Amino acid sequence: MATKKTGGLAGIVAGESAICTVGKEGKGLNYRGYSINDLADNARFEEVAYLLIYGKLPNRTELAAYEKRLQWLRWLPEQLKCALEQLPAESHPMDVLRTGCSVLGVLEQEGQKHNQYDIADRLIAVFPSMLFYWHHFSNSGQRINTVTDDASIAGHFLHLLHGKKPSVLQEKAMNASLVLYAEHEFNASTFVARTVASTMPDFYSCITAAIGALRGSLHGGANEAAMELIQQFKSPDEAERGLLEMLDKKKLIMGFGHRVYSVCDPRNETIKQLSYELSQTVNDKVLYPVSERIEEVMWRERKLFPNLDFYSASAYHFLGIPTAMFTPVFVISRTSGWAAHIIEQRANNKLIRPTSNYIGPEPTAWAPLEARQ
Repeated sequence: MATKKTGGLAGIVAGESAICTVGKEGKGLNYRGYSINDLADNARFEEVAYLLIYGKLPNRTELAAYEKRLQWLRWLPEQLKCALEQLPAESHPMDVLRTGCSVLGVLEQEGQKHNQYDIADRLIAVFPSMLFYWHHFSNSGQRINTVTDDASIAGHFLHLLHGKKPSVLQEKAMNASLVLYAEHEFNASTFVARTVASTMPDFYSCITAAIGALRGSLHGGANEAAMELIQQFKSPDEAERGLLEMLDKKKLIMGFGHRVYSVCDPRNETIKQLSYELSQTVNDKVLYPVSERIEEVMWRERKLFPNLDFYSASAYHFLGIPTAMFTPVFVISRTSGWAAHIIEQRANNKLIRPTSNYIGPEPTAWAPLEARQ
């Protein structure tokens, strides 16, 4: 019997999970049963991280304790600071986080002192500290204090970046973005994390591998590519002409369509609205209108809808986040989802080892060296 070809494992069920539903009829996008729309509108990212990692929404006491714990975990060991100071200023921030994760894995090894839950919380809390300690030191030589009094990771991130507390809207937008990016079932980086976890290494190895997968332009790097696209154009009309030319040449337009969703990305409405609100605070007359026109053209010409990455790009830009740091934001958020999947994989582990369809040469006789062409 012929085996069905499935490029990129499309349509293949690769396992069972109680963490997230993506695109399932009547369910949409849910984290442990909770609608993404309810979470984005009402939840703090810390609540979502707790939900994903610990399996339930925290009560008031648990949330207060968890936020305090994450605040304390923002500190950097001196050896990690030294390692970050050695990284060149031109390093990609994703490479910085990947390296920082590996170094921390040596300094705070998984074992009796640090269990998998401890490490999950530590990485969520410390990734912004790694990123901005390196950023400020490599650009100005400043060794910043990475422990702030901001209650939220969203506020902490923007505070470390800009050296001041964010506005209410800025923190709200950043928080919603972290919630929206936190989890998405068996996407590429999560599947990598689970595959690595199935071989039974330490927790940090799984996260480091996931960061590597997320770095790719077809996964986490799509928001950076979307920003580069939007910034090419100075007006909506120019954007329409340029986009039509790109489509005519069959160029890939990043930030549109999705491997799972067929009608829309349920996360898009929230981030698009926040991008609009942020655009008003900076008196933007170009980026948001250009983004809307690109969305219109892509739907009219190809029936492709914007995914979360597209309007996240302009939202991050309005927040003053450098384009190269867009995907690291994704890391900070998605570490909560990765952690949940690693913990779930370990709880009922079986080595992930698929097979492939061989398409190479038929069995061939050995030829002595002197007889080869």
